[in-house]
Amino acid sequence: MHALRLALTDPRFDACAVSGAFAVQPGARAALDRAAATAADGAGSYADRLAAGAEAAGTTVQRPELGTLVAAVPATAAERDAAVAAVAAVDEEAVRLRTAVKSRDGFFTTFFISPYSRYIARWCARRGLTPNQVTTASLVTALVAAGCAATGERWGYVAAGVLLLVSFVLDCTDGQLARYSLQYSTMGAWLDATFDRAKEYAFYAGLALGAARNGDDVWALALGAMILMTCRHVVDFSFNEANHDATANTSPTAALSDKLDSVGWTVWVRRMIILPIGERWAMIAVLTAVTTPRIVFYALLVGCAFGALYTTAGRVLRSLTRKATRTDRAARALADLADSGVLAWTGGPRPGKRPDRAAVWLAAAGAVLMAGGAVTLDFGDPWLAGTAVAYLAFSGAALARPLKGPLDWLIPPFFRFAEYVTVLTLAAKSDVPGALPAAFGLVAAVAYHHYDTVYRIRGGSGAPPHWLVRATGGHEGRVLLTVVLAAVLPRDAFPVALTAMAVFVALVVLVESIRFWVSSGAPAVHDEGEPA
Repeated sequence: MHALRLALTDPRFDACAVSGAFAVQPGARAALDRAAATAADGAGSYADRLAAGAEAAGTTVQRPELGTLVAAVPATAAERDAAVAAVAAVDEEAVRLRTAVKSRDGFFTTFFISPYSRYIARWCARRGLTPNQVTTASLVTALVAAGCAATGERWGYVAAGVLLLVSFVLDCTDGQLARYSLQYSTMGAWLDATFDRAKEYAFYAGLALGAARNGDDVWALALGAMILMTCRHVVDFSFNEANHDATANTSPTAALSDKLDSVGWTVWVRRMIILPIGERWAMIAVLTAVTTPRIVFYALLVGCAFGALYTTAGRVLRSLTRKATRTDRAARALADLADSGVLAWTGGPRPGKRPDRAAVWLAAAGAVLMAGGAVTLDFGDPWLAGTAVAYLAFSGAALARPLKGPLDWLIPPFFRFAEYVTVLTLAAKSDVPGALPAAFGLVAAVAYHHYDTVYRIRGGSGAPPHWLVRATGGHEGRVLLTVVLAAVLPRDAFPVALTAMAVFVALVVLVESIRFWVSSGAPAVHDEGEPA
């Protein structure tokens, strides 16, 4: 029974099939009706013929790998005996525990967390706990850890490190519980994605508060770490969205990567050096317990910067050496990830079949101009407002083109970099109390909006509505408003303005995000377990 449920009840797919069974979600019910109306007698089971008919008519049918689990429809007594024997030979509970673990994970998670967290997941399942409850427990534990770090005392740092690791164990357990008990849900996917970022960034804030109690201002480092992580994630999401449905999507660099994957130790080394969440949280927890917040952030910035450079360089090489043809859907996704207020008013980039290689260079030039101006010009310099206007023009020109070029997936990260660095730099240059914490809050609110956009697109429901992008100004609108406020307001009022911006963005984005994710039309997005 677990084999069939595992194969047929995945909410991400409208139609799923295995030998002898075919299941559809409401979205594919019409395809099932058409297949049933035209199905003819023939070889194989009726369910197999229905699945083949729906697939032939253009409906995508997910056919998951069953692995060691057995699903068969015997036609004779001998085949039945063989199927019964095959089922009896499988330890279904052992398979169920194994398939609860993600098929691809980091070294620390795979070898130091999953070997026992899967049993915690089973314990939770047998007591009726839901994945959402475990996810909430993980968030609460991380927030308590952040509170302990904010004390600025050594006992608080030690407790924070321990609690952060406990939170990560629970974070792994919630997904394993969902896969073990097949309790996939839209709400669960949203909570898991949202709470991961909330936990990490709340802990950064806790470390900054704790350091401030000891006279060390590390808010700029905390904001820098958050910016680096968010930009790195946007690189990941943009590259994947640009390439996952591209045609002729091969390159010598990708072939070399696949060849290295066949050598076991290189897989783990390459996963570890990019500092995924397991290794990252373990490093943060240990360094928090034994060192100072400043050292934690230095290590985090160095490690994550190396990981970001490594992955981005590899993806640039792949993009330059492959002959991929990107789809209209990919171009639309990249334009949505850009979060541009200018294009939100016009309805998006103009249609076009040929890629325009100028788009990425226009975006890069605008980002360098904006970030460079923020770094080199004085706080409140009127010329910075002119720079922001030029940045708006560059970004609008870039996004007016069809984003199908080999490097166009870099455009959303360029915009994130320009916006976040501008806010960080102006807050630091204002040199008034509260400016950097307010900037931290503003970037956190905007970053949540960007993560929300990503998960909507990944679920196939498209980007947030245009009115939301317009209301929050788009990346270039927020940049222009920030530099204008820096120019016209007294320095002491700048933190208040940033705080007001943060509160407004957070309220608008959260209300719309919650409405969307609790609605029946929200997509189901979750991580894969191992093949059964």
